[in-house]
Amino acid sequence: MFTGLIEEIGTMKSVSRQGEALVLHIAAKVVTEGLKPGDSIAVNGVCLTAVSFDDHSFMVDVMPQTYRHTNLKDLKSGSKVNLERAMAAGGRFGGHIVQGHVDGTGQIVRKRQDQNSVVYEIRLADASLSRYIIPQGSITVDGISLTVVETHDGGFSISIIPHTLKETILAYKGAGDTVNLECDVLGKYVEHLLNYGASGNGVRKTASASTRGIDPQFLSEHGFM
Repeated sequence: MFTGLIEEIGTMKSVSRQGEALVLHIAAKVVTEGLKPGDSIAVNGVCLTAVSFDDHSFMVDVMPQTYRHTNLKDLKSGSKVNLERAMAAGGRFGGHIVQGHVDGTGQIVRKRQDQNSVVYEIRLADASLSRYIIPQGSITVDGISLTVVETHDGGFSISIIPHTLKETILAYKGAGDTVNLECDVLGKYVEHLLNYGASGNGVRKTASASTRGIDPQFLSEHGFM
């Protein structure tokens, strides 16, 4: 699990490609501290496994599934990436629950100054993700824990303070660039529970009153709706 608080900006040393499989060699100095083989590092919000490393760099494999559904396929030598190690037990939880499981990508359509912040308007590659994105809710953009400012048809906007711009790769991105998106996991679990047992979903078609799970009727009966 991650928190969405970026620890450092890494630089791609090399990208090896074989079809839709990648090996990324990333220069870094913070996330390599105390690193062990098999440890998880979020690269632009994608949870990857460190397969080899030294004091100044590490290597990770990217499988085809990840290649197809994230912006890692756009990386090249010299590209900047956001890096975060998995959260340590007992660590400070400063962002929100981030799994490193990217739901899809978005494209920055506009970047504008708003006094001391910069507002990014992002269009979703998959508009169906809109159901998980709510104003003042949490979202992960290229691994950064951020708050949604507002939503609109097929997209949303975020407002970035100067510190976040300085410490992340959003400072290098503008209109036309892609970003990895991970929606708040709580919303996805709530949706699954509400639909659990619905006819035709392949999970469970019938349920007794005591075991039917959480649905709108259950919420209403117990005073939540």
